[in-house]
Amino acid sequence: MGRGDTWRNWAGTVRATPAQVHLPRSVDEVVAAVRAARGSRLRPRGSGHSFTALAATDAHVVDLRRWSGIESLDTTTGRVRVRAGTTLRALNAALDAHGLALENLGDIDVQTISGAVATGTHGTGARFGGLATRVVALDLVLADGSAVHCAAGEELFEAARIGLGAFGVVTHVTLQAVPAFALRASERPEPLPEVLAGLDTLFEDADHVEFYWFPYGARALVKRNARVPLAEAPAPLHPVRRFVEYDVVENAAFGALCRVGRAFPATAVPLGRAASGVLSAREYGDRSHRVFTTRRRVRFAESEWAVPRARLAEVLDALRALVPRLEHPVLFPVEVRVAAADDVWLSTAHGRDTAYVAIHQYAGAPRAEYFAAFGEIAAAAGGRPHWGKEHHLDAAALGERYPRFDDVRRVRREVDPQGLFANEHLDRVLGPA
Repeated sequence: MGRGDTWRNWAGTVRATPAQVHLPRSVDEVVAAVRAARGSRLRPRGSGHSFTALAATDAHVVDLRRWSGIESLDTTTGRVRVRAGTTLRALNAALDAHGLALENLGDIDVQTISGAVATGTHGTGARFGGLATRVVALDLVLADGSAVHCAAGEELFEAARIGLGAFGVVTHVTLQAVPAFALRASERPEPLPEVLAGLDTLFEDADHVEFYWFPYGARALVKRNARVPLAEAPAPLHPVRRFVEYDVVENAAFGALCRVGRAFPATAVPLGRAASGVLSAREYGDRSHRVFTTRRRVRFAESEWAVPRARLAEVLDALRALVPRLEHPVLFPVEVRVAAADDVWLSTAHGRDTAYVAIHQYAGAPRAEYFAAFGEIAAAAGGRPHWGKEHHLDAAALGERYPRFDDVRRVRREVDPQGLFANEHLDRVLGPA
C-alpha cells in the first residue's frame, strides 16, 4: 500500500491522484484494503481502458494487477474460475493451452476480466451476447469486508454481473468457456451505399460481422468471421503481410495521418477519403482469439451507443448527415456491430436485439460537439450508452432505459449503504448511493 502517483486512463482523457493505492495478492489483502478505506471511498482499478472516469478517485484504489491467473479450470465442463486482475490476453492464451476459448470477444484484449465484464464489453454476432452473458458466478468483497460468492438467480449476481464496480471489489470471475475453435476471416472494402442498403441481411452473412466506415469515404471495410473447427482453419496471414497491414498501415501510417489531420484540420477530409480508398481485401484464418482481437497503438477517445437493431439504418443516416456539418473534422472511422438480446440487468442489449455504433476521435482532437450531437441522435432512437465510454446521460435518463434499474439501485443500497464504492461518475450514472 502506498500513496498513488497521478494515474491516467489508456486514452489519456481521465486523470486522478488517489490518496492510497492497494496492490493485493490475495482475497485477505482485498478485505484489508476495504476495511482500511472505511469512512472514505474506494474504487477498484483494472487496466484503465474505460473512457469514462469510472475508476477515478482521490481516495483509496484497489489495483488488481498483482491478483491474476486461473484458479481452477475444468476441461470437461468448460468452467474456469479466474482472478479478477487477469487480462483477457492472458486468459485467452491460458484457455487455448487447455483446448478452450471464450465464445465471443471484442477487438481489444488488454482489459482485466473483471473490468471488461463490469463495463459490458462485447464483440459482434447476431446470435451471441456480450462477455457478461458467459459469466456464471462472481466472488466479491463487500463494503462490510465480507467475502461472498454469488451465482445465477441471486440478486447480487444479477446486479453485479455488469456492475461498474459499484457493489464491491470482484476477486474472481467464473466463466463458461467453449471448446477451442477457429475463425475463417474475410475482410474487404464494399461501397457504403450497398452496405447500408443491405443492413437487414448483412449481419446474417456470417457468425460475426462488423464494418468500419471512414466518415468522408465512399467505402466501408466489412469484416465477416465464420466459426470453423481448428482443423479447417485457413492459413493465417503471412507474418510479413501482418506486420505491414497491422503494424505499419493500421497503426504507424494511420497514426501519422491522424497527427496531420489534427495539426491541419483542412486536410482531414481529403485524408479520410484517401484512407477509405486504400482499404484492401484479405482472407485468412486462425484460432478465434487471434482473429477477434487486434493491437491498437493509436490513442483515441470513444463514445458508443447500443440502439435497437431495427433502428440502425435511421441512426446511421442521421450520423452521415451530421458529420459534414461539424466544425471540427472526424479523424477516426465509425464501427458498427451487433449482439443478441440478453437478460443481464445492466446490459446494453437487455431485452432486445442490438446494434452498436461506436464513434471515435483521435486523442487530443476536438470531440465535444461530435460526441454530444451523436449522443442526441442515438438517445432519441432509444439508445443506451456503453458503460465504459463517453456519454451525457445521468441516472434519471438511464433509469428509463433499463427495466431493472430500480432493482440495481436497491441491491446497491443493501450491500453498500454508505457509498464506500462510489465516486463522482457513479453518482451521476447510478445516482447517489
